[in-house]
Amino acid sequence: MDRAGYQIHSTAVRRFGFLLLRDFTMMAFSAALEPLRTANRAAETELYQFPLFTLDGQPGQASNGLSVTPVRQLTGKEPLDALFVCAGTDLHSVNPESLMEKLKPFIKRGVAIGGICTASYQLARAGILDGYRCTLHWENIPDMHDEFPHLVVSSGLFELDRDRYTCSGGTAPIDMMLTLIAQERGRALSDRISEGMLCERIRDSSDRQRMPLRMRLGSSQPKLVEAVELMESNIEEPMTLDELATHVGISRRQLERLFQKHLQCVPTRYYLEIRLRRARSLLLRSSRSIVDIAFACGFVSAPHFSKCYRDFFGIPPREERLPRSAPAALSVAELMQGKSSPDPIAALEEAGQEPTELAS
Repeated sequence: MDRAGYQIHSTAVRRFGFLLLRDFTMMAFSAALEPLRTANRAAETELYQFPLFTLDGQPGQASNGLSVTPVRQLTGKEPLDALFVCAGTDLHSVNPESLMEKLKPFIKRGVAIGGICTASYQLARAGILDGYRCTLHWENIPDMHDEFPHLVVSSGLFELDRDRYTCSGGTAPIDMMLTLIAQERGRALSDRISEGMLCERIRDSSDRQRMPLRMRLGSSQPKLVEAVELMESNIEEPMTLDELATHVGISRRQLERLFQKHLQCVPTRYYLEIRLRRARSLLLRSSRSIVDIAFACGFVSAPHFSKCYRDFFGIPPREERLPRSAPAALSVAELMQGKSSPDPIAALEEAGQEPTELAS
């Protein structure tokens, strides 16, 4: 037992390092670190050390503008038991070859490598997750599937697959760390930490990140849930309302009533919002052209996509990729000289011209 009276499986100090990439998410980082600190406090002895690193030794810059110190430059020689990479909304904040070079010495020594929030995307680009089951924040899961179809990407809160530990963002790192603490130190200590952090329960890897519509509505509306799941599964080639109604076994009028009563909108509007949110995710987190994104989200014409997007989000698609302080649009002559985006739709919009139809 430790000095606090807990039955501890092992009292050996474990060193869990954290590599902070540019614009890492502070909330997810804190959610991963605080259970370790609280474990030391609850056990009244040092069970965990948690040194902080950056690639260049400069203070870690979080996406909320705060800087974290003290940090050290990662050299590859540090005696660690696990190294967790922390990232944020910038999926390209580090060169994958550079990241692989930094992590290679640890991988050779059998040090567990972890990814917090979107860091799993960075690890995948570096080839570090090949052959492993992984997860990341739900917003990035579709992009992960598209770019790395060979990987097994789950929608769980976290995945502990041998010496690879990955988890989504938000508060999910708390659950992952408490699970690791329970495995290494015993469930009693893990439960005590959970109570101290006011966590109702320790969620496991089978818990899903997003609350499914089925959970929000309960079991009383299976037809509505089935219709929404069909919508989410058919983005590129949207189904008609008649097709949706036929597949779920009710009339079109009944389907419209269900949406109006429980979701306060018509099914066509709900379907459109699903497709537009998917389009926004692709605009912000991929390098695909606006034309490709329009097709991928079921829009057959550029003007229709641009109008729907502007009506819903308040800005045209091209502006999602521009800094808010972007300069004025280029002239047609400058566009023709290759000084603008290679995307033809974005180029025409910047020039103030209406894009032509992509398809009839």
